[in-house]
Amino acid sequence: MVTADSIGTYLIKRLYEHGVHHIFGVPGDYVLGFDKLLENSPIQFINTCDEQGAGFAADAYARLRGLGAVCITYCVGGFKVTNTTAQAYAEKSPVVVISGAPGMNERIQHPLLHHKVKDFNTQYKIFQELTIASTVLDDPNKAFEEIDRVLATALRYKRPVYIEIPRDMLNQPGNPDYQWIPQPDVSDPTSLAAALEETVRLISAAHQPVILADVEIHRFGLQQALLQLTETTNIPVADTILGKSVINELHPNYLGLYAGALGSEFARQYVESSDCVIMLGVFLMDLNLGMFTAHLDPSRAIYVMSEKTSIQSHEYKGIRLQDFVQGLLQADISFRELSFSYSSQPLTSFSPIPDQLITIKRLFERLNTFINSDMIVLADIGDSLFGGLDLFVHGKTRFLSPAYYASLGFAVPGAMGVQFANPHIRPLVLVGDGAFQMTGVELSTIARYGLNPIVIVLNNGGYATERPLLDGKFNNIRLWQYSRISEILGAGRRFDVHTEGELEAALLESRSHPESFCILDVHIGSDDISPALQRMTSELAKQVH
Repeated sequence: MVTADSIGTYLIKRLYEHGVHHIFGVPGDYVLGFDKLLENSPIQFINTCDEQGAGFAADAYARLRGLGAVCITYCVGGFKVTNTTAQAYAEKSPVVVISGAPGMNERIQHPLLHHKVKDFNTQYKIFQELTIASTVLDDPNKAFEEIDRVLATALRYKRPVYIEIPRDMLNQPGNPDYQWIPQPDVSDPTSLAAALEETVRLISAAHQPVILADVEIHRFGLQQALLQLTETTNIPVADTILGKSVINELHPNYLGLYAGALGSEFARQYVESSDCVIMLGVFLMDLNLGMFTAHLDPSRAIYVMSEKTSIQSHEYKGIRLQDFVQGLLQADISFRELSFSYSSQPLTSFSPIPDQLITIKRLFERLNTFINSDMIVLADIGDSLFGGLDLFVHGKTRFLSPAYYASLGFAVPGAMGVQFANPHIRPLVLVGDGAFQMTGVELSTIARYGLNPIVIVLNNGGYATERPLLDGKFNNIRLWQYSRISEILGAGRRFDVHTEGELEAALLESRSHPESFCILDVHIGSDDISPALQRMTSELAKQVH
């Protein structure tokens, strides 16, 4: 006789088989039973200070591991991760949102249960709007099938999904005869062949083809294929803000960051003068295009995403990005000489002027010589991101930022997610003072689990990137002594940085101290902005006048 798993144990088993070895969350009575199952399973439950921190951590984990999970209680926990789930949806990060819920029987007996809002389906209805697939596991006969359906959809589309477990269903046995039969996911062969044939013909006829790579190269794990493609064809690669670090940015075929006025001017001129732009997994959104200071001609573009393929303004249906990239690797594309003799490269040395006050420009110049191949950069929104665009990272998927959805507060909890996803890399966190005041408390969780990010707080007294748009008292925040959080937590190393000499000492000591987190409170002038932001505001000013 076959004994079925319970609904809870089957979910845990399938998550673990898909590579989810850590789940982030906050306990609550409707989900305590599942938390206890996790405690006795191979998956480690990481309880964070706040649900939003758990959601951001799960998002970062998913970006590195291919699937992440956040586990919260009903409504009071669930609604706190709506923002992070929206971010995961917008930026194609496959996060599984697991929520406990009142039991089916107790809903009948006691209709006014705590945490309830409008009706018992309110939370489920909201998450249907924020996810690619959702389910309530209220039928033991269908629960296993529903779990596999939802997880398969997350992996297919690289978007978040929602699983709700009424607490009296958790330990119910599922269907013992059930077996998951994966559905084939392949491109339409006729459409794929026609698209590849036209693409190869256009590339062969082009004088200056270029690859523009973006976020879906990260999400679908195509970084190595991209590297092979550029090395076998010698077609150079530029990346976007969301795609930053799809390729080692020290590679000789790397042109630079293409983002209109925000990115490299060399990359901008090269891409926009190309007669064949091969756009792979590109989001044509405002920040990726430097607030529309970038200009791409559709008549010279091959545009392939996971859900859309168009070549010179006409579309092909039913083509997967993975199959298209693999098809290019197998196609007869001639190796060509590189048609450029210059690409931007970072400074190889930095000489601090000890008593000179630190500026954003000099801070990021120093960070370019500080970053190594064992680090990953997490940039929060604001000048942490804009300044970070001029950094050169050394490996694939070593720069994370929510540059499309642009929610403040991602970087500190995100560091937690990436270190559980890959304990062999050390996060360098770039976070503004405003964003730190939102989620910096997750340093407590980081300290509890012995993680060791280097956290750089850009302390400029408020929301500095908003000031050039419209300034007012609403952009100011209270000045904290950020580095002293280490005293509150009784953990970590703290540094107060005003000058280049103090920055140098802090960075060197942080590098030599991997035992705990290090926090640098870097004091920046309130009107000091990054070179990238200066480039963009200057370009936009030209358009206005």
